[in-house]
Amino acid sequence: MKKEKLSEGRKMWLSVMAIFLIYAFVFILFEDYDRKFIMPFNEVSDWHLLLFSLLVMAGLSCLLFRYAKRMDERISREQAEKENRMRRELTQNIAHELKTPVASILGYTDTILDSHDMTEDVKHRFLVRTNAQARRLATLLQDISTLNRMDYARDMIAMERINVSVLFADIAEETAIAMQKRQMTLHNCLPQSIIVQGNYSLLYSIFRNLMDNAVNYAGKGTTVEIAAEQQADCWRFTFKDNGIGIPAKHLSRIFERFYRIDKGRSREMGGTGLGLAIVKNAVLLHSGNITVSTPDTGGLAFEFTISSEIEN
Repeated sequence: MKKEKLSEGRKMWLSVMAIFLIYAFVFILFEDYDRKFIMPFNEVSDWHLLLFSLLVMAGLSCLLFRYAKRMDERISREQAEKENRMRRELTQNIAHELKTPVASILGYTDTILDSHDMTEDVKHRFLVRTNAQARRLATLLQDISTLNRMDYARDMIAMERINVSVLFADIAEETAIAMQKRQMTLHNCLPQSIIVQGNYSLLYSIFRNLMDNAVNYAGKGTTVEIAAEQQADCWRFTFKDNGIGIPAKHLSRIFERFYRIDKGRSREMGGTGLGLAIVKNAVLLHSGNITVSTPDTGGLAFEFTISSEIEN
């Protein structure tokens, strides 16, 4: 079992008590600076001073403990209010995102059921659109499930040795046709064997979401480049493109769940608004960090680290 972390209030209380004990030790047991070692108290006043100090310490301890308890309660209330507010916002966002594909599916199927004279060609087009909306809905639910797993079931996520070079090579092959359609070029500058301690599914989500984001939004004829360098206990990755980029005012928010710069375009591309949120949470779960910037050459540049420590 994991040890329970000390609250901020208890940390403060223990710190003050430790300081007071040091004070008592120095100025009571060694009240005369000439003493070389601990000597028994010879005068009654020494015992009175010790007793008075202990009483003061006990009173101060009780007062500080009550204050620390109230401080912990206030912090807990503030955290609970913040979490409840975030849950409400997340629930509202999820409901909003689910409403569009569900409404489309119901609209298409109701039309098919109510139109008895509909031609087979029109019916087929409606079924194709219904299928596309159903797939979008499935993708959205999968993304929500992935985020929930990282939020609430971190201890159940299995870690193993993963070769990121092989993983990304598979992703490059999977996205090659989409990149070819957009006349995009991929420069894969990864070393041949990047071994990290991680979860395959989440690592796949990191690199696949970054690739999909570049393919969908960088623009035609752009170049995507990925590179990595090994550091003391991690690998530092750079993933960048020279596409259209985004305004600097949006950089601080692109990792937020359901945040979109161009809502209409994102939905048209089939995005769920959760891709980069999954990237950030997956990187953090792998003991890393991630930043995004707009290089002088244009486009976007993501820099992130992933721990390379292998558990025995």
